[in-house]
Amino acid sequence: MIRSLLYATDLGLCSSYVFQHALNLARIHQARLYVVHVVEPLGLLASTLLQQYLDGESLDRLRNGGLDLVLETIEQQVFESLREDLQETPATVGLVRAVRVVQGDPPVVILKQAQEFAADLLVIGSRSQGDAQVAPLGRTASRLLQTARIPVYLVPLRQG
Repeated sequence: MIRSLLYATDLGLCSSYVFQHALNLARIHQARLYVVHVVEPLGLLASTLLQQYLDGESLDRLRNGGLDLVLETIEQQVFESLREDLQETPATVGLVRAVRVVQGDPPVVILKQAQEFAADLLVIGSRSQGDAQVAPLGRTASRLLQTARIPVYLVPLRQG
């Protein structure tokens, strides 16, 4: 029985399409729907550039308060994007229980969030960018399929 779903979004061009699948599943099963977006940590180049151009105090301020502000801003954008999709399907408005934006390694964070929300099903897109002919399955989707302990509903995304 599916009582709780976790939809992991990359905020890509097809995220609305994948979200509609998550909404329909939640509606059909009368399940709670949780949404998570993972922001990957700054890479080595970005960190080096920040260290080069910011003094220690500014860098600490950015790390401590700036990151929280960035995550909150992204979370608000995710919520607004979902609200637009929800307005198109008013019967599903009460299904979304929480939206979280978390920093970390996407598959690790997604699985942790699924555990915290006691998700019975994970809904993801098959890929976010690149050539679908060369690599039809994205890195995050591939890792989730290999490591998830709950069923994964994979929405195939095609180019065009």
